[in-house]
Amino acid sequence: MKKYILALDQGTTSSRAILFDHQGQICGSAAQEFPQHFPHPGWVEHDPHDIWLSQLAVARKVLADHHVNAHDVLAIGVTNQRETTVVWDRKTGEPIAPAIVWQDRRTADICDALRADGKAKKITDISGLELDAYFSATKLKWLLDHVPGAREKAQQGGLAFGTVDSWLVYKLTGQHVTDVSNASRTMLFNIHLMRWDYDLLHLFDIPEQVLPQIVSSSEEVGNTHANLFGAPIPVAGIAGDQQAATFGQACHQPGMVKNTYGTGCFMLMHLGRHPVVSHNRLLTTVGWRVDGATDYLLEGSVFMGGATVQWLRDGLGIIKSSAEVEALAASVPDSDGVFMVPAFVGLGAPHWDAYARGALFGLSRGSTRAHIARAALEAIAYQSAELMAAMQKDAALPLTEVRADGGAARNDLLMQFQADLLGVQVVRPKVTETTALGAAYLAGLAVGFWETQEEIAAQWICERRFEPAMSGDRRAELLAKWSRAVERSKDWEN
Repeated sequence: MKKYILALDQGTTSSRAILFDHQGQICGSAAQEFPQHFPHPGWVEHDPHDIWLSQLAVARKVLADHHVNAHDVLAIGVTNQRETTVVWDRKTGEPIAPAIVWQDRRTADICDALRADGKAKKITDISGLELDAYFSATKLKWLLDHVPGAREKAQQGGLAFGTVDSWLVYKLTGQHVTDVSNASRTMLFNIHLMRWDYDLLHLFDIPEQVLPQIVSSSEEVGNTHANLFGAPIPVAGIAGDQQAATFGQACHQPGMVKNTYGTGCFMLMHLGRHPVVSHNRLLTTVGWRVDGATDYLLEGSVFMGGATVQWLRDGLGIIKSSAEVEALAASVPDSDGVFMVPAFVGLGAPHWDAYARGALFGLSRGSTRAHIARAALEAIAYQSAELMAAMQKDAALPLTEVRADGGAARNDLLMQFQADLLGVQVVRPKVTETTALGAAYLAGLAVGFWETQEEIAAQWICERRFEPAMSGDRRAELLAKWSRAVERSKDWEN
């Protein structure tokens, strides 16, 4: 009987489940969007029940649709939107409030106060992260401070905090854990000592009792409740979505780079077994821990990637589906001088400006929805080019290619423009669901479905290479105009 690994990929706007075979090929998938909540400007929330129920539904659906029973699934790998913060009651299992999503900016003032108090460098030195509302620590502090009775209950050990991986594993198995990759995104974790940091807990006023146990990215942490899938299945892999995608792209050697074009864009470079401190406002993060060895990554985060295209669809209404954007953008030869800075929720790396806001520049009477669509796609590539420039300064490692994945990586126009801006090849793999694939690989390694990382790397197959075709002068001209546009969008809300 054929055996599988089931990957649960819980994203910002949808949950998906994918079955992988021993060749790392997709044997079935199911996906389901779930509601987004924007109760106030700058706030983004999810209902934790929507996260769980959508994830459970697609897991059950993919098994049923492909006539796979629980006994045929050797393990489950979990990967997740990172930094999104859930707090639940340990006795009832009920969330005490909506989940605060990574995009949420409500805690920017907490960061401002800490920065004014001179704490930013200490936080970065310990956690590898930039002091920003993006990460979980200030979100958790906000919930404990604003939900009636929450702080007292937390101090008594009655509440559990988790990022989305913790919430899902708790619902699947009853265990309260997180892996090292997700822990490293909370701003409460010491990436050098690989443990929760008491100085950071004190700084953010977080009771230690709420924290999950830290586990490796590839190990059996518990079995699913038998009633969920008909029989228990080991949960054996956990990794934040971008770390999982890096692992799934087989970027296992120092200097290898992948860029995920999802809701946001996330470029990560493998650093090896020792962290490199960024001097260009990138993040040093834990990639994964497998067989007792920890791999580190350098990361640049763009908050609005594919979400920019969603805004064209849902906000402006100039396209009916995200898939239409490539044809519309390709209907004009260029953006005709239009630049979009999609700072709808501030700017991420390397700017870290919580008060920047989205803007369109260069509009004329001749500008059309096609030019705006093209500017939106190009903005995704411009932001990623900024990350690459900062990354090369920090790591001083030679770069020959970028491995691309995520939904927007299927857009040929975007991939070609990205290669043009970077001046190196952009390579798209045959399997672009590399986030789920990475989670599957981590789980499969833990149960012996795959034996080594070398075996995994050998399964990576290129689908298409995009060669840079733009002149250096044209590239420099466009990047200079982009920089002007970014500067004018900064600090708008302050």
